[in-house]
Amino acid sequence: MLLSREMAVGPPVPRLDMLLAVSQEARAFAQLARLMWRDIPASTPERMDDGDQLVVLVHGSMATAGAWRPLRRRLEALGRTHTATFSYGPMNGVSEIANSIGDLLRRLPGNVRIHLVGHSLGGLAVRWFVQETRSDPRVVQTITVAAPFRGARGAFLMPGPAGRDMRQGSVVLGQLARSAHEPGIANLSILGSADTAVSPDSFFPLGDRVIVPNAAHNTLLFHDQVATHVVNRVARESGVSAAAAAPIR
Repeated sequence: MLLSREMAVGPPVPRLDMLLAVSQEARAFAQLARLMWRDIPASTPERMDDGDQLVVLVHGSMATAGAWRPLRRRLEALGRTHTATFSYGPMNGVSEIANSIGDLLRRLPGNVRIHLVGHSLGGLAVRWFVQETRSDPRVVQTITVAAPFRGARGAFLMPGPAGRDMRQGSVVLGQLARSAHEPGIANLSILGSADTAVSPDSFFPLGDRVIVPNAAHNTLLFHDQVATHVVNRVARESGVSAAAAAPIR
């Protein structure tokens, strides 16, 4: 469901839908726990050809790159599409994560088209990378999932730079808002209507906006609608059909 910039956030989530959302979020936490030990070292393609698509997936705080395994399988089912991931520590702030994105991309040669996808804190980092660093001219778009551009509830409970950067009114959030239009790289914002950590009106000011009904913060990582939006955006750049990508599991 795409929303224009002018459309308001919908009504509160009904009680039964909220109970379903809570149940789905519990399953998402269990899946995150199973995947936590996966893909901690950086994972990059062994080979890429000119014109290929590369999707760099940046996880959120208190997770690892293993959280992206289901979405990676779906993306890699597309033709000429590769994925890359890395894991960072729970105390890392937005600028540190953005620097890690730059380090990863510098190790990847080739005239490929790069898509940056970030969940939660990772979403802030991908925008910081394109707006506040020298970036990489190969980056064609960013996609943010549950990114707290207006601050995250409970961020004050998180120690270190991660919690500081996600607090409402933080220096990082203010700077991202001020420089939003400067790089000319559009963003797709994806949020969940039942997210209790990031308000569903926490959109980035540039680009398209999607609200996934009855989905909470971590549920979005494993949600078919989210995967479909990401896959379709990448497929649009590559000119291949997204139909080959299987449902997320």
